[in-house]
Amino acid sequence: MESQTQTQPHILVLPYPIQGHINPMLQFSKRLASKGARVTLVATTSISESVKAIASHTINVEIISDGSTESKTFDSSDSDEYFEHFRVRVSQSLTKLIETQKSSKHPPKFVVYDSVMPWALNIARELGLDAAPFFTQSGAVNAIYYHGYKGTLKLPLEEPTVSLPSMPLLGANDLPSFMADTGTYRALFRKILNQLSNIDEANWIFCNTFYELEDEVLNWMTSQWPVKTIGPNIPSIYLDKRLEDDKEYGLSLFKPEVDACMKWLDTMEAGSVIYISFGSLASLGADQMEELTLGLKNSNCHFLWVVRDSEHKKLPANFVQETTEKGLVVSWCNQLEVLAHKAIGCFMTHCGWNSTLEALSLGVPMVAMPQWTDQRTNAKFIVDVWKVGVRIKLDGKGFANKEEIELCIREIMEGESRKEMKKNSVKWKKLAIEAIDEGGSSDKNIEEFVEKL
Repeated sequence: MESQTQTQPHILVLPYPIQGHINPMLQFSKRLASKGARVTLVATTSISESVKAIASHTINVEIISDGSTESKTFDSSDSDEYFEHFRVRVSQSLTKLIETQKSSKHPPKFVVYDSVMPWALNIARELGLDAAPFFTQSGAVNAIYYHGYKGTLKLPLEEPTVSLPSMPLLGANDLPSFMADTGTYRALFRKILNQLSNIDEANWIFCNTFYELEDEVLNWMTSQWPVKTIGPNIPSIYLDKRLEDDKEYGLSLFKPEVDACMKWLDTMEAGSVIYISFGSLASLGADQMEELTLGLKNSNCHFLWVVRDSEHKKLPANFVQETTEKGLVVSWCNQLEVLAHKAIGCFMTHCGWNSTLEALSLGVPMVAMPQWTDQRTNAKFIVDVWKVGVRIKLDGKGFANKEEIELCIREIMEGESRKEMKKNSVKWKKLAIEAIDEGGSSDKNIEEFVEKL
């Protein structure tokens, strides 16, 4: 009989080096390993320090160069030059890694790469491996980008609303920000559309969502491509509890103040606290921060607010002192642990896809305050499709004022629709757990993939 190692397929997993992309791909790696695959997470030099902590008995880690240690300077990370430099360096070092690994005891068979690096498919195939993209955003957002890439969605927009197959009617402010405003972040927008350039060549396409959450758009996508839902990619302890030791993502590029958060939440009544976080990248202007602080104060609710160190100076001078009775401001926290706490009544979020999936998976209603990229589309679905939240309306200057912020908080914490939103949140939580649990839609897809290898 063949030994386990000979039959064990070896998969390389290559995320783009930002936290919101690494974490779901790391979770997927743990799921693959639990099905008997050998998995190597391929991290790049710009995050090598943070990643060393995550090597475990189930996942190996290899570091390759992304050119970040070279003294080359770029105007910004939104430049074609920057992305091209990254592509060239990672292509070279990935090729070298695969060639080295091919002569090892465990030659790799497959590369799962972040969809923003479509060129990884060509590299893998040139070296005799197969490969598949991993989309870190929702099915709906990927479909919208595809329509943009194909030109079936005309940009710049000519009409105030857009009708796309299998989706609700979308207004301009429900589309990813690049599509409504094609002049900003041009290089990044090109990069995002380009992830669909070779989608027709892939034999597998992994999507961090679950079928029941986006069945209509996923049915449309599956009729065209081999799309497999494999989410929600969040630690098992918060979902099916089947993976031992899978209690956290294991990677945080910021240091969380875990004890302070949990001790404080333990003193609060069930459902009484608003948790506010705009993720690892979003940045609010000082004026917007001030409106937010006033809206929070006026709502008179208890709050836990994550304000990253780089953002802290934008808070009004005495805000923290004045609100010690009501609130706690921390620089970072373990978001899943917070969302799972009984004291949390709602989550005010920028609607990044990871945060949205976490709230859905833990049954927490949302106050949506989207900032850019895919977040506006996620907000649309949170309110109109999944019916688990309210969205802050912006004024003529694109600003969320204190009255509107207070109104939305009150609506979700004590309003008419609170019960309904909570009921829907609990429904999605149940479906998320079922999808990834034994025999669920995502679990079956992961199993089938490993078996085929």
